[in-house]
Amino acid sequence: MEYSIDHNRLQQFGSLEFLARQVVEGFITGLHKSPFHGFSVEFAEHRQYNSGESIKHIDWKLYGRTDKLYVKRYEEETNLRCQIIIDNSSSMYFPVKPDISIDNPNKITFSIYAAA
Repeated sequence: MEYSIDHNRLQQFGSLEFLARQVVEGFITGLHKSPFHGFSVEFAEHRQYNSGESIKHIDWKLYGRTDKLYVKRYEEETNLRCQIIIDNSSSMYFPVKPDISIDNPNKITFSIYAAA
């Protein structure tokens, strides 16, 4: 018995954006967290100022409230390059059910919904 994925159904998932759940190291900015901290767009935290550092990133408003020098830390975003590989062999369609729905999916249907 041969199965195929309905291409019209797959086109419904065509414009998905995937976001990484874990911190990922990369070299281009993108939509996931990076282990690198720098001075970019996304504020991460404050850390104490160390003498000799540039005063460019000191949070002066926080200094006014606490009388202690803190530097703003930002989180960089990097691109994640990945591939999604779908096993379309007949074993992925086990168990064979005439009416596959969201409530009762087979392996391949579950994989598609999990990736979405």
